[in-house]
Amino acid sequence: MSLKTLAPQVLTSSTLRNTVRLWHLLGRRLGGKAATLHAFLEPGEPYSELLVQALPKLQETYGLDVVKHRVGAPEKSAAPEPELLRDWSDLDAQALADVHGLAGVKGVVSDVEGEVEAGTVLRHKLGHYASGMIWFEGEWYWGVDRLVHLERRLGAVRGQALFEPPAETGARTGGSFEMFFSLRSPYSYIALMRVFDLARRWGAEIKLRPVLPMVMRALPVPREKRFYIVRDCAREAERFGLEFGNICDPLGKGVENGLAILVDEINAGRGEVFVQSFMRGVWSEGLDASRPARFYKICKRAGIDWKHAEAVIATQDWREVVETNRQDMFAGGHWGVPSFRVGTRMCFGQDRLWQVGEWLAEEAGQEPA
Repeated sequence: MSLKTLAPQVLTSSTLRNTVRLWHLLGRRLGGKAATLHAFLEPGEPYSELLVQALPKLQETYGLDVVKHRVGAPEKSAAPEPELLRDWSDLDAQALADVHGLAGVKGVVSDVEGEVEAGTVLRHKLGHYASGMIWFEGEWYWGVDRLVHLERRLGAVRGQALFEPPAETGARTGGSFEMFFSLRSPYSYIALMRVFDLARRWGAEIKLRPVLPMVMRALPVPREKRFYIVRDCAREAERFGLEFGNICDPLGKGVENGLAILVDEINAGRGEVFVQSFMRGVWSEGLDASRPARFYKICKRAGIDWKHAEAVIATQDWREVVETNRQDMFAGGHWGVPSFRVGTRMCFGQDRLWQVGEWLAEEAGQEPA
């Protein structure tokens, strides 16, 4: 184990997370204080508008005190494509409202009291950057999508939370879909470790469309965002029974090695085995994909001859392919990964695979099962 991989293991440790939770719980009880949830809400922001509707249900079910804070929009470094984000959020929030029985975007955050500046300062002080967020005793939860983690922390039985994530359809739909992803994205890791089994269940063909990571496209990722993402991915990985946290960031040469081989494997009709080997290696095994000895291990278990791999890595053919993928993703109205396209419709996030299944079923003229 190296210092490079030790830090993310500590950051994503369930032991550390549970210790922090216990510390806050004991402190609250010893101080005779009520359990207090802090919601950071941006007027007009679709996910904030949904979250504020969910708060009364949480308050009533779990006996919480709720404090609402008005906040401003995230800085551009945390949301680099604000116009695309806004267009997508309106559509996505309405889909979430439908599945969770909420009323949609109603403008109710505007009635929340408090100064935007004070709420924004507190949000930053507590270590976050986004809107539609909950802070509860040392931990952040984004929108209605992550309320399941909060509810389980508060005692909800698995499968019976108020805001359980939508189930993925079991229908055999046929059809095809595309997946845009980055080898440096932990959310892409979670999706890639699940999506092939789902595609087989659906009887659907999947087309892999790798893109360069945001940082390698000169788009900075703030520290608060990086920290939140890896912690959130740790919870999501646990939910799906995936190993996660022994991380060796492949940024730079590691990503380039991976993309060179992956594009070659995709062209040969063999993308699944290698991409899962790579993602498992860097996100759960701490393998440094920039080092030949470690990258050799990733290739070997994917059945790739090392001499062939060395020859492929020496080429730059993959660069044009991944740039074409990026342009195609942006043309579809999306900027982040993982994103999925079914026909002309696109969705964003490893937690939107249920929507991919529903769209495949619709295209096949079926009711999602």
